[in-house]
Amino acid sequence: MDELFKNINDAEKNILLQSLEANIMNFKKNNIILSSIKDQNFICILVYGHLQIIKNDYNGNKTIIEDLYENDLFGTMISSITTNLECDFYTKEDSKILLIDFDDVINNKSSLPCFNQFLKNMLLIISNKILENNKRIEILTNKTIRDKLLSYFKNNVKNKKIHLTLSYTDLADYLAVNRSAMSRELKNLKNEGFIEVKGKTIYLLYDIL
Repeated sequence: MDELFKNINDAEKNILLQSLEANIMNFKKNNIILSSIKDQNFICILVYGHLQIIKNDYNGNKTIIEDLYENDLFGTMISSITTNLECDFYTKEDSKILLIDFDDVINNKSSLPCFNQFLKNMLLIISNKILENNKRIEILTNKTIRDKLLSYFKNNVKNKKIHLTLSYTDLADYLAVNRSAMSRELKNLKNEGFIEVKGKTIYLLYDIL
């Protein structure tokens, strides 16, 4: 929650959360949760834990729409999901979530200076989410698995290294590709001298344009 409440002290934060009638919910690992969130205008903050928004198609294929960690925001108004997607919210770890009704934010008449700061923080976070979603679209619009991987590397590289926060199975689901086919392509990239793989760290052996 640090980014959402940046430049707001603890006393102001507590008053603000009370005025917005915010709720805290705790969830156990490996559960599908918040099934009604798509139909309501909630802003959700992952206080701690690990959550994935997952879409399953009619053939049982899974795509990770979003991979969320501590302090990440999600919800109908600020996530990739829409009411047209059949998505599940799945807890990869024990998680705590703060829920704020977006309508309460819009209709709030608070004169507290911290409320304006809260709105500024929220707009900045939403702007960053849009940039992240644009990067995801850039990755997914590539037609081949190789090009999707190279685009993913380009968007996640630091000092010629990519530290995967996802498992390789989840990475395949995130890229919307077959796990075995992705593994073969990673092996090809390694054999051709493009990358070196050590566990969940990928080292780039080429210059990204």
